[in-house]
Amino acid sequence: MSLQLEEHVIPDINVKGKYAVVAITKHGTQLARKIFKLFPDSDLYYMKKHAQGDEEQRGITLFEGSVRLLFPSLFAHYQGLIIIISLGAVVRMIAPILKDKKTDPGVVVVDDRGEHVISVLSGHLGGANELTKEVAALLNAYPVVTTASDVQKTIPVDLFGRRFGWEWESDEKLTPVSASVVNEEKVVVVQESGERNWWMHDTAMPANIHLCSSIDEALAHQPAAALVVTHRLLEQQEEVILTNGVLYRPKVIVLGVGCNRGTAAEEIEQVMEDTLKELKISMKSVKMVATIDLKKDEVGLLEVVRKHQWEFIYYSPAELNTKTLVQPSDTVYKFTGAYGVSEPAAMLASGNDELLLVKKKSGNVTISVGLISYE
Repeated sequence: MSLQLEEHVIPDINVKGKYAVVAITKHGTQLARKIFKLFPDSDLYYMKKHAQGDEEQRGITLFEGSVRLLFPSLFAHYQGLIIIISLGAVVRMIAPILKDKKTDPGVVVVDDRGEHVISVLSGHLGGANELTKEVAALLNAYPVVTTASDVQKTIPVDLFGRRFGWEWESDEKLTPVSASVVNEEKVVVVQESGERNWWMHDTAMPANIHLCSSIDEALAHQPAAALVVTHRLLEQQEEVILTNGVLYRPKVIVLGVGCNRGTAAEEIEQVMEDTLKELKISMKSVKMVATIDLKKDEVGLLEVVRKHQWEFIYYSPAELNTKTLVQPSDTVYKFTGAYGVSEPAAMLASGNDELLLVKKKSGNVTISVGLISYE
């Protein structure tokens, strides 16, 4: 594919992968071709005058004119950009199209000889730091990462728990809390639930980071900042911890659900919301919905699962009957072959027989709530 770039035309691009590799010089093109060959899920763009004859066969996009005109389209469609152009030129070209670190792609610059790989933009949220290290490893080059938390080997507040799917309740305090972490002020990490293996460095945790099992314990430290990991809705008196704190929601809640055939998605979702509110649990901490295999095609249930992008798992009656139930039902057994649906499904999916809610029936929906525990 070949593009003729003109000042008044937004060029089409050939998006197949998550990453774009871009070059404009002869040596840069050779390096870009090497990266394209070794780096999975990437697309390659370079100038037509450096064509080598195999571009169409390999799905490489050629262009003519100013590479600057490519960047708005690349920014809109790729997760990361690997650019083999001088750092200063790249900075000038992308400056007018920068929007926000939460939406801009990760940008990595490689020098023309492939000796240095530099993380330029969206180091954490855009994944540029990790991309830098991956590309550097491929080229046997030196990775240049200047983000303070990476250099100091401490907690990257904006990435904390991201690999596990943890969500922020709010990003309002990300910057000041990050400042407290890298400036070695007293910082507490309160973890009530979620994965425990979040420390990502091969060095000991810095002395300014204190691990606490409760908010009361954390407040006793009189910290400058806090990272709070819990599925609970905080009590009003606990919210003082968030004065300079970030609240993370780990994916630890399993909803076991049974419902009558044809139950509307709106009713199912409302029962879920009401139940979690009663239990003082955040919807953001829901990881999956579990049920019986008879409900694997239940339209309303599937609609709710898709809407929230939750995992969906179902079990056979024989699997459900392996669990000893607090409230077995002969009526349910008569229609399904299982002595219960929501209760054993929540147990099986959470790996925990001690449920936060054994069973509640509301209208056409029965719900149980399980908690995934991590040692």
